[in-house]
Amino acid sequence: MSQKSNMIRVAIIGASGYTGAESMKIILRHGEARLTYLTAIPAECGAVEDVFPQFRGRCDLQIEPLDLEKLAELADVALCCLPHKVSMEFVPRLLGAGLKVIDFSADYRLKDVSVYEKFYAVKHTDTANLARAAFGLPELFRDQVQGADLVANPGCFPTGAILAIAPLLAEGLIELDSIIVNSVTGASGAGKNPSAKFHFPNMNENLFAYGIGTHRHMPEMEQIAGELAGSEVRILFQPHVGPFDRGILSTVYSEPKQNVSDDRLLRLYEDFYGGEPFVQVRKDSPGVKDVVGTNYCHVFPAIVKGRIVSFSAIDNLVKGASGQAIQNMNVLFGLKENLGLQ
Repeated sequence: MSQKSNMIRVAIIGASGYTGAESMKIILRHGEARLTYLTAIPAECGAVEDVFPQFRGRCDLQIEPLDLEKLAELADVALCCLPHKVSMEFVPRLLGAGLKVIDFSADYRLKDVSVYEKFYAVKHTDTANLARAAFGLPELFRDQVQGADLVANPGCFPTGAILAIAPLLAEGLIELDSIIVNSVTGASGAGKNPSAKFHFPNMNENLFAYGIGTHRHMPEMEQIAGELAGSEVRILFQPHVGPFDRGILSTVYSEPKQNVSDDRLLRLYEDFYGGEPFVQVRKDSPGVKDVVGTNYCHVFPAIVKGRIVSFSAIDNLVKGASGQAIQNMNVLFGLKENLGLQ
């Protein structure tokens, strides 16, 4: 696809938010794809360079209200950066227009409709497409992503947490009813719209827990973990937010079923992720600054007092959202997985 006319034509639905901007940044440096159409609600429309001054001189497109006919003419794939509950109103229309869709919301992640409706407190209105959506964590479900029309981009916390323990689950090394995930994210995880809780005077030099026992990513983690383990998994997940812009550090505690050495553990992770371009197995604990601005996930497992403690670090806006979506796009179209993400 070296000719410009043969490039993948990318539309971004909900282009005015953080993930929309991050997606634009990646596509602008992608050698085989180009931005062709950007949409948002009318109040957030305008020239890209006015909405996001960082793109002045780099992108001359307008962000405009959605015109489905225009979209169908201009794009091959839509990155749907819409909120939960809103996305499922648009995805059927995008698929009906003949586009492939990579959806950033939770609307197509949870296969059990009753679980979705419990945690999101809304009736699911597109169960037909939910049933056929591929879960877009390429390191674990690449075969499902290939050839799909609809990809559910994973949540940021589940991406980091599951990559931290996937080798243990796949190998059957840990107990499945006592996994604890403790994560700290930056303030961008709350999205672009301001709120009192995430206002600078409250966030600065502060750290607090939220979503105690109710965070919507907990059932998503349990679903993915269960698929890997081949059995039901129970996870206790507790997120925190800290006074930094972006990144997630996750610490996952699990009980081994048998004695395992640090060396064996490290070899297991190195073998499991040996061919993966975006997972780096460390020999020490990672930090968010190691991965900010990249699509990489850094992982490190250790034995502590007979338990396995696994660490991961990702950028919540890249590997946790836009970068992973474009990684999925590359898989969908048979391109090198790291295009635009080097």
